[in-house]
Amino acid sequence: MGEEKLMEALAKIKHVALDMDGTIYMGSTLFPYTIKFLDTLTANGISYSFLTNNPTKSHKDYLLKLEKLGIHATDEQMYTSSLATIDYIKQHHPEAKRLFTLGTQSMQEEFVKAGFELCADDPADRPDVLVVAFDTTLEYSRLCRATWWASKADIPYIATNPDRVCPTDQRTVLVDCGSICACLEHATGRRPDITLGKPDPNMLSGILARHGLQPDQIAMVGDRIYTDVQMAHNAGAMGVLVLSGETTLEVADHADPQPHLTADNIGTLGRLLREAHRS
Repeated sequence: MGEEKLMEALAKIKHVALDMDGTIYMGSTLFPYTIKFLDTLTANGISYSFLTNNPTKSHKDYLLKLEKLGIHATDEQMYTSSLATIDYIKQHHPEAKRLFTLGTQSMQEEFVKAGFELCADDPADRPDVLVVAFDTTLEYSRLCRATWWASKADIPYIATNPDRVCPTDQRTVLVDCGSICACLEHATGRRPDITLGKPDPNMLSGILARHGLQPDQIAMVGDRIYTDVQMAHNAGAMGVLVLSGETTLEVADHADPQPHLTADNIGTLGRLLREAHRS
């Protein structure tokens, strides 16, 4: 996209949907430009929300984390892949009440609060739906049980997100939901019936409806091509890639789809939005 067309597109933006890990913070460290960026949005009449594929915490936990980092956000500004999964099950499997989940206790509590019952690690405790998520408390027996239920074709199998790894500021690799699902696929030959979270465009549809916006009035900002940028393309929105997380410039240059804009970080995006809205 040429500079003139880019500035015209940025001038239309009325809402920014922000990825979290790798975009506004890394692990437990807030990027130094994040608060100024959010202030820039507010000063230019641009609303914003936070989207995350990481289901390990409830949306309340994420709001608390943001508060500790100095960001005050509301329930309406937070949407996780757990909430997207709950919405999907209620819409597409309204009869489902009992779930077997691979996920953290915080995630499981989110499902219980939504009215679901959780099945035990027991072959006699048959679930209505299998839900596999990014599980940092993964137990081998539960992985085997989930694989058992995945081998039953009549049990719907839902993945909360496609991420292979989770960004971290620690010297380790955090194996995410996509890699756990690959383990189940290798054992059973079955992939999830649907993988929610980004890049599924439903993660943006609620924001569009809530704010009465058109797709070209929203920018999806994140550090991954295959989730953040892909979702923007799927939803007809602007896809902004930041290089503060997983993706390198070399990878970005050869990516398909291409971001509408690639920036070092959200600080750079903030400056561009400020200039576009002043012109």
